[in-house]
Amino acid sequence: MRTALVIGTGLIGTSAAIALAGRGVTVHLRDHDPARASTAAALGAGTDEAPEGPVDLVIVAVPPAHVAATLAEAMGAGLGRGYLDVASVKGGPKRELEALGLDLTAYIGSHPMSGKERSGPLAATADLFEGRPWVLTPTRDTDTEVLNLALELVALCRAVPVVMDADAHDRAVALVSHTPQLVSSMVAARLEEADESAVRLCGQGIRDVTRIAASDPRMWVEILSANPGPVADVLSGVAADLDETVRALRSLQSADEDKRRDGASGVADVLRRGNAGRSRVPGKHGAGPTVYETVAVLISDQPGELARIFADAGRAGVNIEDVRIEHATGQQAGLVQLMVEPSTAPALGAALQERGWALRTS
Repeated sequence: MRTALVIGTGLIGTSAAIALAGRGVTVHLRDHDPARASTAAALGAGTDEAPEGPVDLVIVAVPPAHVAATLAEAMGAGLGRGYLDVASVKGGPKRELEALGLDLTAYIGSHPMSGKERSGPLAATADLFEGRPWVLTPTRDTDTEVLNLALELVALCRAVPVVMDADAHDRAVALVSHTPQLVSSMVAARLEEADESAVRLCGQGIRDVTRIAASDPRMWVEILSANPGPVADVLSGVAADLDETVRALRSLQSADEDKRRDGASGVADVLRRGNAGRSRVPGKHGAGPTVYETVAVLISDQPGELARIFADAGRAGVNIEDVRIEHATGQQAGLVQLMVEPSTAPALGAALQERGWALRTS
């Protein structure tokens, strides 16, 4: 791939453009808002000047509702040898393209499974896709050359290709992406009218659950409007679990010992099922989750503190597999949770204490 045209310079389009430009591809940028394309170009994503002829790959990075029309226009103008979209739903756009009677030999659908709570070109980064799954949904007619271009794009963005059927993809993202967004927003909505005394008690748990509730509502209305059925199916199952859990909790209030026992059993059941589901989420290296030991360290809110603790861990010869920071409400301090291989935790704890760090026992 020597040349590409990115249509739509939001978070995904601009991030892909920056990654490609950084690896030697000549990238042209187009957006319905020329100012966004100019911003992306200023960030090193390419040029907002039109290409002189057909490019190797046209990447359509627009909302799902506009994918088919944008692709049809690009194909009609002969803008590229191959065409790919990065919308978060795949079945609907494919059927729209088929209904338009377009030749789909030059087209492949795709969806990079990465993003942020922020949107727009200013949120873009070259490493947004590194190590993340990038789903490819070729049609029956997709030409091998176009599939290879898509695979090259994924490789240049350092993502991991996953080939799926379009409708299977939509059912999967309804479960692992779209429903979590709605559930996160629903939990966060409980905080809107909550007493200030309650909000001040927010800890890391509520921060984890509500992190993605900061996402752009307009963007998510467009995504959910393109995949309502599968999302509703998953939410229906969640609603059934909620009803059962509510009944179990009410039983725990009963004066009847048998009802309380049944209530405790019902609550325990949903928690156990949650454990089982969580255990299936892939870990750091893509297989099953790895069980790490947590070394919790008190840290002040001062410049250079994180760098110092990471350097001290490196001097101890311990690799930090993951890290979380829990901020103390209203204080200039926090708790850094360093996740490491269990066998290395004692050595890390001892080394950090020797260097003056205060550890908190979990």
